[in-house]
Amino acid sequence: MKTFPMFLKVAGRRVMVLGGGEQAAQKSRLILKSEAEVVLCAPQLDDELVELVREGRVRHHDGPITPDLIEGAALAFVATGCPGMDAALADLVRVARVPANVVDQPDLCDAFTPSIVDRDPLVVAIGTEGTAPVLGRQVKTAIEQMLEPRLGHLASLAGRMRPAVARGVDRTRRRAFWRWVFDGPPRKLHAIGNEREAAQALKEAIARGQAPDDTGLGSIAVVAASGGDADLMTLRAVRKLQECDVIFHDAGLDAVLELARRDAERVCVGPRPGAVAWPMARIADVILSEAQQGQHVVWLTGAPTADGLAETARTMGLSVEVVPGVPADPDTSDRSQTA
Repeated sequence: MKTFPMFLKVAGRRVMVLGGGEQAAQKSRLILKSEAEVVLCAPQLDDELVELVREGRVRHHDGPITPDLIEGAALAFVATGCPGMDAALADLVRVARVPANVVDQPDLCDAFTPSIVDRDPLVVAIGTEGTAPVLGRQVKTAIEQMLEPRLGHLASLAGRMRPAVARGVDRTRRRAFWRWVFDGPPRKLHAIGNEREAAQALKEAIARGQAPDDTGLGSIAVVAASGGDADLMTLRAVRKLQECDVIFHDAGLDAVLELARRDAERVCVGPRPGAVAWPMARIADVILSEAQQGQHVVWLTGAPTADGLAETARTMGLSVEVVPGVPADPDTSDRSQTA
């Protein structure tokens, strides 16, 4: 990555829009979705921007644009519609030490405007580092279809209930609780318009101190590593990697591990250069121990087998799921090696 994706806090902070035409209006519409203080800098404004000023939604500066004017802002959009003027203003923004987004000139940008899926407070941003905005919009369309329109309202409800969950649900059960909220009945009820019933189900679960389906036990998934190729992992395998608490994995699976939850604990059980692989009995023991403590465990391995593990797990009341991989097409592999 040439750029690092991060959300920028702009509430109550100045965001400068340098320009007064259609490009400036486009950026103003975007940033006005936030709680930023928007300042338009241009000698003249088009009718849409004049109306925004009249409504008090933005401020207008029609004087000289200087680094002192820009200094301290959270972000500056440079959008005059003139490439030469934009380049000159971008230099002023850098002198003021403020990140700049310059319309249609990615080489001059410190910050890039992503395609946004807005389910406030849930926001999904899709960026292509300015190289393929059409592709970014295609991905945005796909995600828009995946997420129900009022999902943000459920996220807001969850946010309001977090203090109550912190008081009423033991820390070791909270991940399972929130998984139930967003995978189970509360989300399904909310999605079909039964928002009151969804809220009631959430409150009743808090009063019980746990999700209705929480047994206190964890789970075990034995996931095929598919030769270490991330693009051969099944959707179910990726979901297991995203939901787990601990991953025990073979060496050399860095590409696949990129698909996993970032804060999941990772334990390499080998074999690694200069070290021996863990004995199978030891791997089974630590997996079972973690699952007994309520952890959701993934064993990511090139040779998935769970016969002995599953038998022992059943006696302990634990479930074991084997998630197969997608075999590589040998014909495709041969062609790629000889191409």
